[in-house]
Formats: sequence, structure tokens, C-alpha cells
Amino acid sequence: MSLRRPTSASVSLIALAAGSVSLAAEATAQEWSPLQRGSENIEVVGHLPLGGRLTVTDMGMEQELSRPYAYVSRANIVGNGQRGLDIVDLSEPSSPEVIYRWRIEADELHQGPGAMDVKHFKWRDRYYVVQSLQFAQGGPDPDMGAVVLDVTGLPDPTTVREIGRIREPEHPGGFHNIFIYKHSNGRVFLFTTVRGPYAHVYDLGRFVEGDTGGALVGRVPVPTDGSGFGGYHDMYVGYHPDTETDRFYGGGTGGYYVYDVSDIESPTLLVSMVGVSGVRFGHTVTPSPDGRYIVAETEYRYAPLRIFDLQPALEGSTEVIRTPISAWTADWQHLVHNHEVRWPFVFVSGYLDGLQVFSLQDPENPVTLGFYDTYIGPYNEDFNPIFNGTFGVDV
Repeated sequence: MSLRRPTSASVSLIALAAGSVSLAAEATAQEWSPLQRGSENIEVVGHLPLGGRLTVTDMGMEQELSRPYAYVSRANIVGNGQRGLDIVDLSEPSSPEVIYRWRIEADELHQGPGAMDVKHFKWRDRYYVVQSLQFAQGGPDPDMGAVVLDVTGLPDPTTVREIGRIREPEHPGGFHNIFIYKHSNGRVFLFTTVRGPYAHVYDLGRFVEGDTGGALVGRVPVPTDGSGFGGYHDMYVGYHPDTETDRFYGGGTGGYYVYDVSDIESPTLLVSMVGVSGVRFGHTVTPSPDGRYIVAETEYRYAPLRIFDLQPALEGSTEVIRTPISAWTADWQHLVHNHEVRWPFVFVSGYLDGLQVFSLQDPENPVTLGFYDTYIGPYNEDFNPIFNGTFGVDV
């Protein structure tokens, strides 16, 4: 008899007290039970039910303390959700509250999951949120990739206004994942997945100032065998202080790739992680702050997060890394999903295993620090059985 029971989609605010690896033994020694859903070093300080199963996808939190807002993507994956975005006020962490909802018009006519990834940015003293969208052909808006909202006036919901919609008619199917990065040249760029062998790069300053036609300023290719097929699933972009370069980390066809995108119009491939056992298509990929280590996901059941050391490639002795130095998972029977790195901690949305936190203080020996199981329901019977529970995480 299973102890799991159905639950609804929700957002939880969790406080972590894991300050050192010395807490790891305590966390890993504790066994999960319906009455003890988390390790003792994690406390749930707020909880907000939002809807039915598989209606919450990714989320993002603003980083300025004066703006206590979270943005939550809403999807329709198994037929019980409305596609759009919720804005949650976290000023009282114990009582989070939805203060604004954006929904696609004529939702019942649209096909596909809807809202997937969400990011926010600041440009010329105004605050914006970008919600990625995926609509399938057979309904309206298959070319729509994202909607941009001005959220400067929060917490007053009447001040939220739609700035525009980013469309890509040459590659219908929308943007599955997005990443926003303030480049060393001062511009704010939106990197997106598309249904093509590259990632698109949009200048968000141009877009919000009305130059929608000139917003697409670059592409980061997926190295292929020349057939022209391929694509990215997810990406991360960050500044590399040792070399004073802007770097793109992408997971997609064949594995994972690192590019120098200092010249946004001419990306240069630096490192490839291909030919890796068990990896045909990369998923989420996140570097350590110094760019040496990579945490990489491959989205299939039983797959762990793989940890790669790029030092041999960064030193110039090779351009291809084929073997991870370690791996980590919460439960080998399941699948760990998206993650955020706050070195040496890695915060993981582990689907059926909820929130997981592990340490890479010793990258060759990842250690679990804490966990909280947000979902104690059964496996799906109408969708991938392990795609439930904690989809996204932000810190």
C-alpha cells in the first residue's frame, strides 16, 4: 500500500539552516515519511496552493529586498490549468498572496503547455518580467515565444501593463526556456531556446523601447554534424572574471557547450561536453562562479546530475570533456530536475523528491545537506509517471 496521496500544485517558501557540510550526516541519516517530510535543518515558513496537478512550472524571485515578489509560470499540461503568470507578494513570508494574474486570452483555443520559464530584469530604472510561452500549432499563437510585462509599480496590481510579445514565425513552437543576462557591454540580453539549431539573443532594452523589429541581435549555434538539426533545451550566461569574458553554457543536442559571447554577434565555441555515456541531449547546465565546474542534467528517469571539471579544456589541453568527475541524485528510481547554484550549495527541484540541497565543497564527493518533499501523491497515470512534484526552484 502506497503512503503517497494526491496533492495540488503550490508554491512553498522554505528557510534553509544548512550552513556547513557538518550538517550532511544529519540530513542523510533521516528517513522520509509522510509525517517527517523534510530534514530538520529545513523549515517551511509559507505555503500557497495555486491549482491542480501539473499547473505550476518554473518560477523566479526578485533579488532586491525592497521588491519581495515571486513570478510563477502557470501551464496546462494534463488539461486542468490556465496558461499564464501569477505574481506573488512575499512581503509577509508566512502569508504569501497572489496579487496579479496574467492569462492568455481565449485560453480554451490554445494548444500546448503555455507558460514555462520566467525571468525578470531592470532597464533604465524600470522593472520588467519576461514569461516564456509555448503554444502548439492547431491553435492561436504558435509563433509566440514570450510576453513582457512592466511591473515597476508593484505592489499596486493596477500598474502592471503588457509591453509586448516576442514572436518567432520562422520557428513556431515558442520558447521552452529563457535566460536574462546583463552583458559586460551594458546591454540586457534575453537568451531563448527556439525550434532550431541555435539559441536566439534579443536586446531587451531595444524591445521595451519600441524597436521590436531590431531586438533579435544574435544566435548561439548548436554544434551539429552538418545536418542542420539540433537545438538547446536550457542555458545559463555569466561573466568569467579571470578572462573578462561573457560566457554562455548551453545544454542540448549531443550534450553541453560553452561559448564566449563577449561579441554577441560572433560567439566562439570554447568547450564541448559530448560523447558522455548516457547523454544524447543535454538539459539544464549551470557553472560554478569561477566557471571551472559544471552541474549538468539529462532529463530521463534514473539519470543523476553529472558534475564536470572543465579545467583541462580551460587550460587548452583539450576542447572536449567526455567524463564527469562525480554525480548526485536524490533517489535513483526518480529524476532530479532544474537547479540553482549558490556555491558550494546546489538547490534542486527534484520532481517527486521535492526540494533537495547538496554541497559541492568537494566536487568529487557531492554531499546531501537537506531536503523537503513537497509532493506525496502517486505517480502520474496520464503523463510521464515521475513528472510531478517540484518542477522549479529559485533562491
